[in-house]
Amino acid sequence: MTGRDGRRRSVLRMRTVAGQVFLLQVAIVVLLVAAAVAALVLQSRAESVKDARNRSVAVAQTFASSPGIEAALKSPDPTAVLQPLAERARKLTGVDFVVVLNRAGIRYTHPLPDQIGKKFVGNLKPALNGGIVVEETTGTIGPLVQAVVPVIGHDGRVVGLVSAGIAIERVNGVVEQQFPLLFGSAAGILMLTTAGTALVSRRLRRQTHGLGPAEMTRMYEHHDAVLHAVREGVLIVGGDGRLLLANDEARRLLGLPADVEGRVVTELALDPVTTELLVSGRPVTDEVLPVGERRLAVNQRSTDRDGGPPGSVTTLRDTTELQAVTGRADVARGRLSLLYQAGTEIGTTLDVVRTCEELAEFATARFADFTSVDVLQAVLRGEEPTRAGPDTEWRRTAVSGVRDDSALQPVGALLRFPPSTPVGAGLRRGEAVLDTDLAAVSGWQRHDPARARELLAYGIHSMIAVPLRARGAILGVVLFWRAGESEPFEDEDRSLAEELVARAAVSIDNARRYTREHAMAVTLQRSLLPRGVPDQSAIDVAYRYLPAQAGLGGVGGDWFDIIPLPGARVALVVGDVVGHGLHAAATMGRLRTAVHNFSTLDLSPGELLWHLDELVAQIDRDEAVDSADAEVAGATCLYAIYDPVSGRCTMARAGHLQPVVVHPDGTSEFADVPGGPPLGLGGLTFESFETQLPENSRLVLYTDGLVEDRHRDIDEGLSLLGRTLAESADRTPEETCDAVLRTLVPDPARDDIALIVARIRRLDAADVVQMDVPSDPSSVSRVRAEVSRKLAEWGLAEEAFTTELILSELVTNAIRYATGPIGVRLLRDRSLICEVSDHSSTSPHLRQAATTDEGGRGLFLVAQFADRWGTRYMDHGKVIWTEQALPTGTLPTGALPGGPPSLGPGAFT
Repeated sequence: MTGRDGRRRSVLRMRTVAGQVFLLQVAIVVLLVAAAVAALVLQSRAESVKDARNRSVAVAQTFASSPGIEAALKSPDPTAVLQPLAERARKLTGVDFVVVLNRAGIRYTHPLPDQIGKKFVGNLKPALNGGIVVEETTGTIGPLVQAVVPVIGHDGRVVGLVSAGIAIERVNGVVEQQFPLLFGSAAGILMLTTAGTALVSRRLRRQTHGLGPAEMTRMYEHHDAVLHAVREGVLIVGGDGRLLLANDEARRLLGLPADVEGRVVTELALDPVTTELLVSGRPVTDEVLPVGERRLAVNQRSTDRDGGPPGSVTTLRDTTELQAVTGRADVARGRLSLLYQAGTEIGTTLDVVRTCEELAEFATARFADFTSVDVLQAVLRGEEPTRAGPDTEWRRTAVSGVRDDSALQPVGALLRFPPSTPVGAGLRRGEAVLDTDLAAVSGWQRHDPARARELLAYGIHSMIAVPLRARGAILGVVLFWRAGESEPFEDEDRSLAEELVARAAVSIDNARRYTREHAMAVTLQRSLLPRGVPDQSAIDVAYRYLPAQAGLGGVGGDWFDIIPLPGARVALVVGDVVGHGLHAAATMGRLRTAVHNFSTLDLSPGELLWHLDELVAQIDRDEAVDSADAEVAGATCLYAIYDPVSGRCTMARAGHLQPVVVHPDGTSEFADVPGGPPLGLGGLTFESFETQLPENSRLVLYTDGLVEDRHRDIDEGLSLLGRTLAESADRTPEETCDAVLRTLVPDPARDDIALIVARIRRLDAADVVQMDVPSDPSSVSRVRAEVSRKLAEWGLAEEAFTTELILSELVTNAIRYATGPIGVRLLRDRSLICEVSDHSSTSPHLRQAATTDEGGRGLFLVAQFADRWGTRYMDHGKVIWTEQALPTGTLPTGALPGGPPSLGPGAFT
């Protein structure tokens, strides 16, 4: 091998570190081998003695606890029983003797029979007290190691002793037998270690490149210089808790003195957390410790791993600036999390007020102590916001705080923010305003000094005002307040408040626009619904209509109608168009108009629904042509016709819920009207149902929004409706409507609700005249006479001529052109009604007769003298009817005076 100077160097050259280490290692190896041999000899003897002691104890304990020992000791001749057993145990275990003694120390057994019955040599007192005695002594067989153990009786007392032992010469013999092996092993080890030392020295010489001590010293100095120059603190603590090494950076970071090395860590006056960490030596990875104003990242590892010396090495890195950056990142992350939560918790409904409340509650829980939201009144109505001016009034819509006794203006209060105040100026500019110290005179107190004093006395000390801006328009202003011991608002809080309000403003504006659309739909719907009860005497009726709450279900297509029909009859209608919104409301208006038109044809309920079904199907077909995404205009409907003369009610339904009949005795039942399919399926028939309704009974029609609810099954709702109506049997229809809505309708309603309560009335028999007329022209005169007499009785003599003329023409036409029996009915209701029935399905038609015609003027005269006239078809034949206005003051006893009944304030809600 060549050195750094190019000359070959011998391994045995002692000038190098490797050569010096080789000699030192050889000397140490020789000494270690010699010491090891001596130690092994001594250890072998000690182990042999120890083994002899352990074996003696084990044999003595085993024999003493063997079964039958106690009985043998108490037998008349213990030696005869125990001597064979003891000898057998001695031979099996390899001990030199097993001796059984009594409490006095007299031997019962012994390898030498002549020693039986003699006194035992040894210490027996601990064994008699229940202990174990192990000793080296000289006995009958020479120096020996013996153990004495007690024999414990069943009563827990010592009844005898057992001793076992091994002679010392046997122990030494074992050691001497190991000498050749020990010395041979020592020689082999010496040779191997010498060779290993040579290899290590060769390895060391190779790694040190043949450096001498001076060169190694210089290398250490360079290493030491580097160690103290690094910008990371290094500490080495020994296993005894003393500081072995601390570089300059570690001293600077921890504030250690220059002579710190060698001192105990607990005496360095470090903070308790750092001291505990250094003393514990536990592994640590990038744990941040606060040391004064610094934040140190600490890494610590144990030095005794892989056979190293006990202790630990610790590195310290100053991360104070990194912590500041991380802190700002945590703040930003917290703000993003808050804004995300705001997006999920604010704007859950399309209701302006509720959205403002959600904003106030969210901000109070996470950002401010008190929050108030003030918006323009136009926004609450769904209108477009106007430009704010000095006199603009802002309606306080929501207030939330950590305490209920807030000094802020309550919800509903009207506020003004003059331009002279910071908030007013900020609103005009559309900018947020931050006031970190409200106690200082900053101009906000000028508008309402008394209120300002209350706020300050309450403990409010800082405020942020942020305009609610959406699509370039200001909807309102949000005020955030902090009070008490809370930290005052800062600039960063202002930017967070602006972002929070900006997100909420979008939700509020969406709710405003929805409110506007909902109001438009409600207006359209109400314009299409009846505005009052028409003149009729058949029923005493009340109704309620409740549109769905904005943001929950929207305006639907529910409708109802009360339609007077000829013959003093009345038709009751309720229906429900599928869906919500303007489309449903418009479809509802078309269906209601169609029902009115079909009712003028005097169709039966089943036939009318058939025509209505065809209309709905046609609407669907038309809209499908216009748009592929057109909504299906499905609907349900219930149509009922009540005749107050006969008390008969005929009903049919198309997918609608059954009506309820409440009898005068208070019992209620659902009318068994056959269920037809919903409107719009086309091609299906609807079966009519006819029932007799007693006077003062009630007929109740309703839509599904009354009984359906997401928290209640529809069957439960129907049962509750039946019970409520039964309990309200003695109430007026208006009171019944109120009771039903109060009991069944949640607040707010999620679907449109239409409800009709009709109390059944009967036309007085004195106001009805019925006659059967023979098919003979001579019978016309008898009809005129009877009618004239009845009109005089009713006080309508002035109407006799006109009525006689009308009936004469109608009866004459029936006799001339119709077949079968002819009937005449005269009704005194709100008008005078004349009806002529026959079995012919041919309907007369009005025509203009020529001057040379002998006939054809009769129906023309009827149309001239009657206010209204028409034809109604029946199952067998037809009825031609006319109506004449009655003079004032001649209403019948059953008619409702004073025009239509007034509508209660809750008819439209």
